[in-house]
Formats: sequence, structure tokens, C-alpha cells
Amino acid sequence: MDRAKSGITGFDAFTSGGFPKNRIYLIEGDPGVGKTTFALQFLLTGAKAGETSLLISLAESQDELVEVARSHNWDLASISISDMAPEELEAESQYSILQPSEVELGATIEKILAEVDRIKPSRVVLDSLSEMRLLSQSPLRYRRQILALKRHLISRKCTVLLLDDRAGESKDLTLQSLVHGVVELQKYSPVYGKARRKLQVVKMRGVDFQAGFHDFNLTKGGIQVYPRLIANVHHSDFVPERLESGVKELDQILGGGLDRGTTTLILGPAGCGKSSLAALYAVTAAERGEKAVIFTFDEGIQTLKTRALQLDMDIEPHLQSGLIHLQQIDPAEMSPGEFMWHVKHVVEHIGARLVVIDSLTGYLDAMPESQFLTIQMHEMLSYLNQQGVLSILTMAQHGYLGSNMQSPADVSYLADTVILLRYFEAIGEVKKAISIVKKRSGRHETAIREYILGPRRIQVGHELKEFHGILTGTPAFKGQISDIMESGNGTPRR
Repeated sequence: MDRAKSGITGFDAFTSGGFPKNRIYLIEGDPGVGKTTFALQFLLTGAKAGETSLLISLAESQDELVEVARSHNWDLASISISDMAPEELEAESQYSILQPSEVELGATIEKILAEVDRIKPSRVVLDSLSEMRLLSQSPLRYRRQILALKRHLISRKCTVLLLDDRAGESKDLTLQSLVHGVVELQKYSPVYGKARRKLQVVKMRGVDFQAGFHDFNLTKGGIQVYPRLIANVHHSDFVPERLESGVKELDQILGGGLDRGTTTLILGPAGCGKSSLAALYAVTAAERGEKAVIFTFDEGIQTLKTRALQLDMDIEPHLQSGLIHLQQIDPAEMSPGEFMWHVKHVVEHIGARLVVIDSLTGYLDAMPESQFLTIQMHEMLSYLNQQGVLSILTMAQHGYLGSNMQSPADVSYLADTVILLRYFEAIGEVKKAISIVKKRSGRHETAIREYILGPRRIQVGHELKEFHGILTGTPAFKGQISDIMESGNGTPRR
């Protein structure tokens, strides 16, 4: 089936190439959601392909349309614009017997058909149906006028978009039954942050499209759609291998390292070193010549680089070489669908072999419907695993000491490996401990070891066998002080 591409990034992908030609489609949504921008992008794409494009405007003047196009740096010279917006209304007394609507509707329909016959366009946009609905006055007359337009335009080999804002009314199912396809655009505002937009293809005859809602943005260059990620349609062959951290003791407790194509979750209270541990794997990957990406929700880019440098992990050279890609995410400005698109982009276009999300707490804040967090996370992590990417996630737990610390969401079952970091008190100091509580892909140590940040990256000490109750935060010590590592230089006291 020959397709008329919309030119909207993402939309043509999940509709198998765009709109089937010589058909009529309904683009509906509330005022301000982006219908006119959608239509202009559709017409300009046709003009670039050498097709004749016609915009029939019943609501906006040509100057208003040009202003919309200018905001996107578009030039409308390549498309024909027929301004049929009503002029200043004359006094009703000038109509003798006929109602004004009867006169105006007939004249408007005649103008539309005459303009199509004169220009002979391949693509037509009618903006908007609200005017025709008001002039028709009755549903029966409105339906007949739409049917007449449909037959006339399709007989002229036109691909038509009808824009409808459904002003103050419920969905017009009668209209949806007349057209070959329906695209619904929606806009909603969270309690805090930027307004979010999403669209769905309600109907498209003869097309295998991806049903359901997809996030989209109105950007300076037009509409950008982020198709919903479906993991089972993305598969890639990769060589299973175990990736080391460069810290011998850390690799030892992990049974040799982390496996490619798996997900690791680092749990712990604030400040215990979760981000530093994740950054260690990114730097080590870059030193092996692999590309890594760090998405940071909670920390500024400069702060992350400074902290890594203090731990003898200089990220800057790897940023310059392109081996590490560092992107700060503002949860108030980015929808979950857009974030998942960025993750997919860095894997398929940048070639990332390691993805760090720091942290899931920030990702949770980006979710307007938090009950769907685990579903979206499952799709994203399944996709990364099937691409052979090592995924490392961090999540902050509430509290600092004690065994009753809680996580904002239970996503541990989605991870193949879970690394637990804890604070504990010993010899008048607050120290850190590390343990591996889960690893699906192989054996691992069950011991609890001391965890030290710096001065040479990250160090893991001996097993804390002399302590009992470390995870409670206030353990009982039944050994020798020499078995505890110094915080200053990372060597045991002797």
C-alpha cells in the first residue's frame, strides 16, 4: 500500500510508514494540543516530495498560519493556502427567508470543492470541522456534508486530514466511522512541571500500527513522537561475557564481575557511595574502549565530575573522546516516554554497551502515574538486556541506620544482581559495608565487607566476621580492632 509520510519523527515508525494514500483521516484533540502543527508538517513533507499540498482554513487566517510556521522556522511558500475563515458577520436582517447557516454552509462547501478542482492537490488539510458542524446545525446534515466531501476528495486522488477540536463536546463516534483513520492527540498537566502530550492511533484501516498512547513533544522544528518501547520486537546477538570493575576484591564478591545483558541494582541510603560505584563501572568500561552512558537525575554534571575526580576517576577525558556520554535529566521537563526514547537512542545510535540510571528515585518522580513505573521499567530493562547492554541502576532508601529502611518502589525483582550498601557504627566512626544479596547469573559471596571510597577509587576490605548485626546499623564487635580498615589510607591497622 502506497504511503503518504507524515514527516513526524516516530509517527511514521509505528504506523508502518505513514498514512495510506487517497484516504481521509481525522486528527482530533483539544485546542492547543498541536493539530495545526501536525497538519503543516504533513503538508510540507508532501511538498518536499514533489506533491501538491493544499490547506483549507475555516478558522484561522493566512497570517495566523504563517505565524505558526515561523515559530518552527518553516516557509509555507511551497503549499497552497485557501483562507475561508468567515468575514465580519453581516446583519441577520439581510437574509430574508433562509437562515444564515443555510446560506453560509452551501457557499462554503462550493468554495472547498471548487478550490480542490482548481489546484488538484495530492494532500489536503481541512482546518477545522468545528465551523462545518456549527453551520450544519443538525447531526444528519453534518454527516451528509462530510460524506459528500469524502467522496469528492477521494475521487480526486487526495490524501486528506480533517482537523477537529471537539470544542465542548464528547467524542463524535459518527464522524470516526466515516473516515479511514483516526489519530487522537491529548494534553494533560501534572501537579508540577511541564505539560505532557500524548497521541494514539484509534483506527487506521489496512495498517498494522502500534496501538496505545505514545508521548510526544512540540519542539521548534515540529512534532517529535516517542513510540512506546516494546522489548520483544528488539533482539540483538551478543557474546555473553563477564565485565570486571578493576577492583579485585569487588569482582571477587561478585563472582568475577557483572554479566553483559543483565541489570544491577545498587541499594543504599543517601551518601553511601551508590553513584560512585556506578561511575566506577562506567570509567572502567571507557578504559576498555567501550561506550558508556550515565543518566543523572539527582546530581549536577559538574558535581558528578568533581566527585569522580576526587576518587581518582577522571571522567573528562572520556567525555572528550566520546566513550562516556553524560546527560542530566530534569524530571519536571521530560516525560517517561521521552526518557525511554533517549535510552534507546544511545544504544542504537551511539553504541553504548553500559547504561547507568542514577537514580530510580528521580525516575519515579518523573512518573505522573507511579503505579505504571514497574511496567515501563520492565520493558526498558528487557530491551537493554536483549541488546547485550549492562544496566546499572541506583536507588536511595529512606533513612541512614537500621534494618527497617524502605525503598520508594519495589523494583528489586527486576534486577539480576542486587548490591546492598549500608552504614554502620564502629570504634567511634561511621563506616560503610557492602554485600551482594542477589545474583541470578552465577555464584557470589554472601559475606559482608567494608566499603571505602578513595583515595584510590573504591576499595573493598576483608570479611567483617567479628561483627554481628551490621545491617542493623549498630553491630556488636567480637574481634580485634586490627581487622577493621582505616578510612584514611584503606589499609588494615596493624
